Amino acid sequence: MSNSPFDTASAAESNAFTLVIVSGMSGSGKSVALNTFEDLGFYCVDNLPAELLPQFVQNVIKAEEGMPTKLAVGIDVRNRHSDLANIPEWLSAVGALGADPRLVFFESSDGVLLKRYADTRRRHPLSQFGLALADAISLERQVLKPLRQIADAIVDTSELNVHQLRRHVITEFAMGGDAGMSLLFESFAYRRGVPADADFVFDARGLPNPHWNPALRPLSGRDGGVRDYLEAQADVNLYVEQISQFLDTWLPRLQADSTRSYATIAFGCTGGRHRSVYLAERMAEHARTRGWNEVAVHHRELD
Repeated sequence: MSNSPFDTASAAESNAFTLVIVSGMSGSGKSVALNTFEDLGFYCVDNLPAELLPQFVQNVIKAEEGMPTKLAVGIDVRNRHSDLANIPEWLSAVGALGADPRLVFFESSDGVLLKRYADTRRRHPLSQFGLALADAISLERQVLKPLRQIADAIVDTSELNVHQLRRHVITEFAMGGDAGMSLLFESFAYRRGVPADADFVFDARGLPNPHWNPALRPLSGRDGGVRDYLEAQADVNLYVEQISQFLDTWLPRLQADSTRSYATIAFGCTGGRHRSVYLAERMAEHARTRGWNEVAVHHRELD
């Protein structure tokens, strides 16, 4: 999927701002990627005029309090095409300001893009020129070629669904650096299968199920009502205590005995909406209190 490593270590070591430029073909998943970066704490701006990139970064750096250190900006064919050729110059200007710019280019095959547009009935950004969809895709690929050539990572999303793309962004681009092993806590529904690359899988189907409470059924494990319900159950608290002890014991050993950059801890329940979501969120919070600096959460059936 990605033909170039996306190294965040240099930014972490120099305490520079991390700037991710999200670009690529319309319909390839750029919006999903940018939303995922935002969920992971990046300050995100979509469709920023490319010429304003250095000014945007400078304004963020000059902010006195609460300034973000991780930025993600969407720049694509909606920009003036003449400006896209100047991207290398503006990335150099951004680097001179103390940021660490990386460009991620998302693409898909023409056939997949055509199908996605047919399924969603959205208009292609270049359709305003009276082009047929296939011609608009061909022109866009040509216009964006300079950006693809300088990309730090190229992601082909032809074989990825939305959930797989979100997970790929989390594990490949938004975690890591000098923080050691990163942790991804994931919730899922057993009826849709166990995540194939989970390192630890915990079954929550034996716990009390909020689904059978009509007031809680429309909610998820991220909502206060569901949390209050589950935390009032003795079995849930015992489960959390035992899983916490297990992870506190074995995650540090996994980190010490391997060169992996991240580990995935998955919690499953029947629908992937209440118990597993609650547990993924709660155990991620516990991991942060135990000193794990890079912790992300992915809810397969919700995100």
